[in-house]
Amino acid sequence: MTTPNLALPYIAAAQAQKHVTHNAALDLLDGLVQLSVKDRDLAAPPANPTEGERYIVATGATGGWAGWDGDVALFSGGAWLRLSPQPGWRVWIEDEATLLVRSGGAWITLEAALGLVTRSTDVTLALSPNGAATRLTVAEDARDPRGPTVTSSIAIHARAIALCVSTRTTSAITGAKLRLRHRRQSAKFGGSLGTAASASNLGIIWPEAFWADTHRPHRQWRRPPAAPRIAIHAFAFTPPD
Repeated sequence: MTTPNLALPYIAAAQAQKHVTHNAALDLLDGLVQLSVKDRDLAAPPANPTEGERYIVATGATGGWAGWDGDVALFSGGAWLRLSPQPGWRVWIEDEATLLVRSGGAWITLEAALGLVTRSTDVTLALSPNGAATRLTVAEDARDPRGPTVTSSIAIHARAIALCVSTRTTSAITGAKLRLRHRRQSAKFGGSLGTAASASNLGIIWPEAFWADTHRPHRQWRRPPAAPRIAIHAFAFTPPD
């Protein structure tokens, strides 16, 4: 018999070699408490595991892990032990520095499990049951604007709503001016950007929809300035499945 939650073995009355059962329970506890795994992308056991190492077994497991997809594999006593996760288990993924939670038969991020907003360049703020989403996005570029006009590598994407284009002057600029141009509007997002080191500008506009991918040209005068950083802040949208 085992315990109902962690499947730890009970010591039976009048059992011989009670230390074997007791030590087996200790091994399981040692593997489960403060659960942290090395990796979650391996489908087969590593060649030279270290005692006490733990892994979340990837889909399509083979070899000694065959049939263990999604389970925790613990190397203990020179052999692999299978730990079947239960709803609510939390595990730290060491190579990703990420905390996961067991929910709905899968490992998901803590943010997804709790409905939290995570820090990212593309964050979902609202999500329908069929996948329709309202997202907040930011993209960043640092390009040396050598020439009268240089186009950024980032864009306000088609069917996005732009909120702001921000800039940061990474090093002092002398003898030059820099503007952010939009179509025929020469200073839509910044008329005369600061030239001192660390100068910044927030080119805030009324929310404006863009119907095609739109890159931001840098417009400069006189000799080339140092490369500024540019970031595009926008709402983006995903249709339902």
